[in-house]
Amino acid sequence: MAEEPQPPNVQEGADAPDVLPANAEDRKAAQAMSSLDTKGDEDAAPKKEIDLKALNDAMKNLGVGQESKASTAAAKKEDAPKKLVKVDQADVTLLVDQLDMSKAKATELLRAHDADAVKAMTAWVTAAV
Repeated sequence: MAEEPQPPNVQEGADAPDVLPANAEDRKAAQAMSSLDTKGDEDAAPKKEIDLKALNDAMKNLGVGQESKASTAAAKKEDAPKKLVKVDQADVTLLVDQLDMSKAKATELLRAHDADAVKAMTAWVTAAV
């Protein structure tokens, strides 16, 4: 293949020139992301703290911070140890028949409401509305 002639200011193997984003939010996000790439022989703890701050700033500028707060709360709720609740099979059958759901879902609903069929059914109906 024939190579195309390069302009005189282009060097082989050089990085592409940095292009500044158009709006201020994009510039802030780019600056935060570039600060993650900085290298140095500083103490590990302050660098990690700076990296986390830069990452959080970049995430906020991208609009991801709001979702991550909600997902963090959900993750904490899921990580909490589930207490063992003995569920009566008659209650499971009642929920399956009356609320038209699977046995697994009915069992999960009863466990979430301390095996109280009335609380579970009330929660299911009010959540559906």
